[in-house]
Amino acid sequence: MTQAANPTGNDRGFLEGGKYPGLFGWIFSTDHKRIGLLYMYAIITAFIVGACLGLLIRLELIAPGETLMGAQTYNAVFTLHGVIMIFLFIIPGIPAAFGNIFLPLHIGAQDVAFPRLNLLSWWLYIIGAAMALASLFGGGGAPDTGWTFYVPFSLETSTNVSLAAFGVFTLGFSSILTGLNFIVTVHRLRAPGMTWRRLSLFVWALYSTNWVQVLATPILGITVALIVLERIFGAGLFDPTMGGDPIMYQHLFWIYSHPAVYIMVLPAMGVVSEIIPVFSRKPMFGYVAVAVSSLSIAAFGSLVWGHHMFTSGMSDTAILVFSFLTFIVAIPSAIKVFNWVATLYKGSISLAPPMLYALSFIILFSIGGLTGLVLGSAATDIHVHDTYFVVGHFHYVMFGGTGFAFFGAMHYWFPKIYGRMYNMRVATIAWAFLFVGFNILYFSMKLVGLRGMPRRYYDYVPEYTTLNVVATVGSWVMAIGLITMFVNIFVGMRRGAPAGDNPWKSATLEWTLSSPPPAENFEKEPVVTHGPYDYQEAGLL
Repeated sequence: MTQAANPTGNDRGFLEGGKYPGLFGWIFSTDHKRIGLLYMYAIITAFIVGACLGLLIRLELIAPGETLMGAQTYNAVFTLHGVIMIFLFIIPGIPAAFGNIFLPLHIGAQDVAFPRLNLLSWWLYIIGAAMALASLFGGGGAPDTGWTFYVPFSLETSTNVSLAAFGVFTLGFSSILTGLNFIVTVHRLRAPGMTWRRLSLFVWALYSTNWVQVLATPILGITVALIVLERIFGAGLFDPTMGGDPIMYQHLFWIYSHPAVYIMVLPAMGVVSEIIPVFSRKPMFGYVAVAVSSLSIAAFGSLVWGHHMFTSGMSDTAILVFSFLTFIVAIPSAIKVFNWVATLYKGSISLAPPMLYALSFIILFSIGGLTGLVLGSAATDIHVHDTYFVVGHFHYVMFGGTGFAFFGAMHYWFPKIYGRMYNMRVATIAWAFLFVGFNILYFSMKLVGLRGMPRRYYDYVPEYTTLNVVATVGSWVMAIGLITMFVNIFVGMRRGAPAGDNPWKSATLEWTLSSPPPAENFEKEPVVTHGPYDYQEAGLL
């Protein structure tokens, strides 16, 4: 593969110019890179709003009794925090932002298969986000059901649940269209020589994720649509007073929402699989095993939803089957961790900021995964179900996993997107605050959960005070890291030093382009002659 020139003739690539001037040139663009950046800016904005709500939750829980807000406001705040973080940040984060920007570049394509459909996906995301936020101000007040919208409470509450649920329904359509687009792109638009064995592991992770998005997300759409029908027309599907079954809602919700965990974490694993070889200066150990494990996680992850319902009264046989499947799905995840660590072994390791976030992912995801086995075993799950142990576990997997991988991707691909470099020392300091603050915050949650503190409670008995104070202080440390990181990134965008076309000396296809990439990607269709991690063939060793 040879270095491609910038056919546009300007050093700002796709960031300048466009069919329309100014803002319209962005929001009506069908360039996959611009759409990816639109997603990234919207997703980061949603994350900042969600993080601020999370800080309010921790401030309220710093002491027993009312601190900042009443019980109803607290319920609304943690509901909105969950909806924003799950549906507006974690699920779309890596696929919609970095997948849009880099999937075509990784396979040597000019764009995704359906550029206009891609733009529609972004518009649906914005419309769904607007609906979720508008539910704050609708009649009856902000929804207070939690992000799961559990019935029968979501049917009986007078708050504005219907608009929030319809916003989630709209976001589901955005996810489905993106998944379809990416699957067709991988199948139909690979460059000559880009065989399945030469796809980057980031592409393999996206490909596996997209199948889950396409197959599982319609179930979520149907489920939240049924909530709206129940509230408006009293259909009686879930209301026990009308012969309905609230347990059926839990099955429908978790049939989507546990596969959604892998929609959240599989792309993060793909990011880590890109970063580890580059900063170890070694090819990925066990490339085929890592690629196949992505497909295995997508397949088995769709079968384990029942472990969320061990206390709901299901049969002993069902508990045994779901517990067994939960332990089985841990195997392909363990394969990935083993291969990442094996790649590090005897590597020439550089602890640049992207690598620090990738190593953090391995540590935090492993802690989250191992504590997840406690929840996958019915005997122990009964004791910690619906306690803060579950909240701590969930955040270790989702934020410690996907969140840190998102930040790692942001630092890894930043010089390719903007052609500039952030301050490496400040980025390292920000990572340190984030990593330390994260563990103080969420490990304290695990400990207070083991002591029996239930989740979602507005108040608690005094014996839980010390660990809640520690957790709140941890949230402040983490907030310092987030502020430092985002300020550093913003300054780098505006006046960072020129980064060059391939500052990390990576062998994947996007680094053969100028930084930022040109509007049309490749001046000539590339011919792929080696694998994505063959540094010797690429002349990078």
